[in-house]
Amino acid sequence: MTQSNFIRNVVFASYVGAGKTSLVEALLFSAGVIPSMGTTSGGNTTADFEQEEVQHQHSMSTALLHYEYKGTSLNFFDTPGSLDFFADTKNTVHVADAVVLVIGSSGIRSELDRVWDFIQERGLPCLVFINELDKERSNFEAILEDVRKTLETKCVPIAYPIGQETNLRGVVDVVTQKAVFPVPDSHKIQEDEIPGDVNDAASEFRKQLVENAAETNDDLVEKYLSEGDLTQAEVVQGLVLGTKNRQFIPVLCGSATRNVGITTLQEAIVQLLPSPVERATASPLTGAHPQTGEEVVRAMSAEEPFSGFVFKTTIDPFMGRLTYVKVCSGALEADSNFFNPVRNAKEKGGHLYRLLGKKSTQTERVAAGEVVAIGKLKDTQTGDTICADKHPIVFPPVKLSRPVMSFALEPKAKADVDKVSLGLHKLVEEDASLEFIRNDETKEMLLSGVGQTHIELTLEKLRRKYGVDVNLHTPKVAYRETIQKMAQAQGKYKKQTGGHGQYGDCWLQLDPLPRNGGFEFLNKIVGGVIPRNFIPAVEKGVVEAMREGALAGFPVVDLQVTVYDGSHHPVDSSELAFKVAASMGFKKAMESAQPTLLEPIMMIEVTAPDDLVGTVIGDLNGRRGRISGMDAKGHNQIVKALVPLAEILKYAPVLTSITAGKGSYVMELSGYEQTPREVANKVIEEQKAAKEAVSS
Repeated sequence: MTQSNFIRNVVFASYVGAGKTSLVEALLFSAGVIPSMGTTSGGNTTADFEQEEVQHQHSMSTALLHYEYKGTSLNFFDTPGSLDFFADTKNTVHVADAVVLVIGSSGIRSELDRVWDFIQERGLPCLVFINELDKERSNFEAILEDVRKTLETKCVPIAYPIGQETNLRGVVDVVTQKAVFPVPDSHKIQEDEIPGDVNDAASEFRKQLVENAAETNDDLVEKYLSEGDLTQAEVVQGLVLGTKNRQFIPVLCGSATRNVGITTLQEAIVQLLPSPVERATASPLTGAHPQTGEEVVRAMSAEEPFSGFVFKTTIDPFMGRLTYVKVCSGALEADSNFFNPVRNAKEKGGHLYRLLGKKSTQTERVAAGEVVAIGKLKDTQTGDTICADKHPIVFPPVKLSRPVMSFALEPKAKADVDKVSLGLHKLVEEDASLEFIRNDETKEMLLSGVGQTHIELTLEKLRRKYGVDVNLHTPKVAYRETIQKMAQAQGKYKKQTGGHGQYGDCWLQLDPLPRNGGFEFLNKIVGGVIPRNFIPAVEKGVVEAMREGALAGFPVVDLQVTVYDGSHHPVDSSELAFKVAASMGFKKAMESAQPTLLEPIMMIEVTAPDDLVGTVIGDLNGRRGRISGMDAKGHNQIVKALVPLAEILKYAPVLTSITAGKGSYVMELSGYEQTPREVANKVIEEQKAAKEAVSS
């Protein structure tokens, strides 16, 4: 069991193509954990081991990589760079104590904005690693300036490249003022004097470093002002303080694929980034009592009662269900019992695993600050808290946006319906940004995700893991029907078959209710013309008839139905007869009540950069949207609008296109409104054609 002070839980975050996975691979190699470096193009890296990741050559799920380095227990999280998998990244950042932001040779891309905002929200200390400096047209100082401008924070270089592009051969460690070169085909490094061609630049960066280090502490400021310099130990002291207090971000550089600058980064992670104890001191572990709601604070200590936060779930074909947990307090032993207050369930844990990609090593006990995978939990899901039964606590889960893009699924083989459902329910457990439901109204299976790529890759997994193929199509819109004026009609059902017949007779009045008024049923029968025991059958017949309206067969809403007259037969009347009669009367009355179609209206909030708001508003207006307000958020605007669902079923790729990937949106159902005549006519014709196709 590792002491909490000697643990580093570090997220590697960026956009697709910056080289996060290659960088983690190089760190493993330089630490002697793996004998040689794999490549993403070769499909043999430690972190990207899922078949879809190998095929598409980028991460789609967070990989946990644990190893020991010079007495420190390192837990690295290689997160997806694609916004399609941002929920996984967000859950991981939530449990991390620090971040390494990886920047590729092309500089910062817009996809980094969202993860950077969440890092800021969490108040996490950071390092920046400028990668791929061996690539053509890469320029360290230009990228550094881009980072400073985009992140709007003070960046302090502590490494400087030796050589450019294909001539990159090492880095200057600005702290030690040594040149550091990788030994070819080895995880070892060689230190030397700084070459003359980079000496001036290295000296200038050291001067900046000393100035920034001095500003972190009054004693250091005083010495710097009096002597004009600091010792190496004092520089390190200031560097540690400034990094952990988020006064600045140290910047390192190199090339993951060439193993340049990797050991310097490894040392910086251990020396500059906080332990779980330091992180918990800066940002206390606060939760709530599940029954009383009272605030509960836990210390990051092995002496505290056990508690842990679940940030990821996987279902492995060989190891089964694995639950990834950060131990927040106390200690956890293999095969121990604990409590899940979110599900109000007692759990018995299985084996505890430390993970290095897909490789696992069993351990018997882990303590506060450690990250581990637990086998065979039954009820616990991502975002849950687990804890000691007698000391319950619930830590707040990560707030995730609901998925916004939906597709209807149709199994290619009808016999695979149950397999599709089973497989997708398991994939939803692994991916918090997926949603899978059966829509009772449209009779469709709906899969919702962040974007089309997200959906397609999920279906690739479904095919590989569960052996089923599906066809995708745009989901049907769940329209409604209602009436616009009062109408009356008689429903009479009379059937004679020799013995007892069937007889039911009722008069119904339909009245429109205000929008979202629902359904009301009134009984105004007097004199017993319809016996009291048959009135529930009349209501049941009306309710069943409302399931399919007169216009296009959509459910009928927002109306009041009154039964006010009728007749009965002492022998032939029955509940069935009155139910049929009520259904007949309702359909007849509705035809003359001026029926109309209602469409679902969504409240949508679109976040976009200031300079693209006009484009977003113009597009929403073109979708019959009504802008209801705007709010500022940093360099972005949040545009609020009411838009018909039919107009934004395929909005995600459009927004990505018009905002160059910088826009995002959330939406929820606002209500139903009358559909414009030309749109309604088209929907009605499509419904008639679909029914005719089925009947033929």
